[in-house]
Amino acid sequence: MGEFLAMGGYGAFVWPSYALAAAVLAGLWLSSRWTLKAREAELARLEGEGASRRTRPRAEGQGS
Repeated sequence: MGEFLAMGGYGAFVWPSYALAAAVLAGLWLSSRWTLKAREAELARLEGEGASRRTRPRAEGQGS
């Protein structure tokens, strides 16, 4: 088992690299979750305001 962990003398480089990659992936996952929750809350707030509320009226003949 010790030989495997030593990785032929490169274990001091390999294992910290795995740890750093795992930390970056975990950070990206957490950031994505926080952003998702914020966007869902914003969407719920906007949907709560109602679809009939618009910032400017639509001009006649435009849109569908």
